[in-house]
Amino acid sequence: MALSVGAIVANIYYVQPLLAAMARTFAVSASVIGLVAMLTQVGTAIGMLIFVPLGDSHERRALLSMLLSGACLALCGVATAQNLIWILIASFAVGLCGAAVHIIVPFAAQLAPENSRGRVLGTVFSGLLLGILLARTFSGVVASFFGWRAVYWIAALVMLSLMLLLRAQLPKLPRQSDLSWPALMRSLVDLVRDHPALRESAFLGAALLCVFSAFWTTLVFLLQTPPYHFGSSVAGLFGLVGAAGALCAPLVGRFADRRGPRFTILLALLTTLASFLLLGALGKMMAGLIIGVILLDVGVQSGHVANQTRIYALDANARSRLNTVYMFCYFSGGSIGSWLGALCWQYQGWAAVCAFGIAVVALALLIFVRNFKSRGALLVADSQ
Repeated sequence: MALSVGAIVANIYYVQPLLAAMARTFAVSASVIGLVAMLTQVGTAIGMLIFVPLGDSHERRALLSMLLSGACLALCGVATAQNLIWILIASFAVGLCGAAVHIIVPFAAQLAPENSRGRVLGTVFSGLLLGILLARTFSGVVASFFGWRAVYWIAALVMLSLMLLLRAQLPKLPRQSDLSWPALMRSLVDLVRDHPALRESAFLGAALLCVFSAFWTTLVFLLQTPPYHFGSSVAGLFGLVGAAGALCAPLVGRFADRRGPRFTILLALLTTLASFLLLGALGKMMAGLIIGVILLDVGVQSGHVANQTRIYALDANARSRLNTVYMFCYFSGGSIGSWLGALCWQYQGWAAVCAFGIAVVALALLIFVRNFKSRGALLVADSQ
């Protein structure tokens, strides 16, 4: 499962080191080409609403086969794009089919014992986060030798192979709900209304992916400026730096099991804030940039694992729908971050990108503290 979600989620993130090359291909500015990254994540968010609730009411293998077949076609569409509109539509479709990841994750939560769910989810998220981070390394290196289109041809072949593999290997489990799709969608409103923890985690997750996406969307442009003067391959190699942080996801899951997810979320927010303070002060020095990337990835992944450990404890019969609400907000935040990050870079450069990250995380911390004051002791491992 960890390998599968890593391969699928990589489709969403291949684009980030390639934006500068795509901008040259289509002769557009940084802010315009940033729409490609934004629409990929918008597609993922909408895919959350359309497909992920069906994980509670449909057989998951068939649903995954459909989404992975669609992903293969969408990736071919990106590889053959001849103009900006074409690549925007195809990128949106890539994101839409990326919802397949979030059919698999609740499946892992369903199979996991209650007292080790955080550890199991941490293991799966290690694969997911390594997919996110190593996608950049893969696409940057492949593009430097064969061009950015080759990245998407290879990815399409991987999706076709993965569809056949998962169809053969995943167990067939009974449906968890008999609700129709419209009834499932109406039930999302009830879940949001009934669970304050879901509302809080959805907002905090959106804030974390917002600043994460803003950083990774603009990193390739930073590395092309003084004092770096690097290309897409070096931008991709920074995924290896972040991957070191992703390896601690199982440890974060165990920590969330012991100390409670809210305490882990607080540490994640503080770590992410520290990363942007460091990146703002020392981001134009290689050592400062590397340390900042590690802190950022550790903070964002820790918050994500803790948030999902928290929401999956709310209702065992609605995990796909809980995941739908959370991930819709999560990728909505990511799409906004991709767009605003590119705008910040175009108008005020690296300082504006870092200031944006600091402001968003500071707002998330203020809301977290306000909720803490209204609910009681911070260190209690609450599920609500």
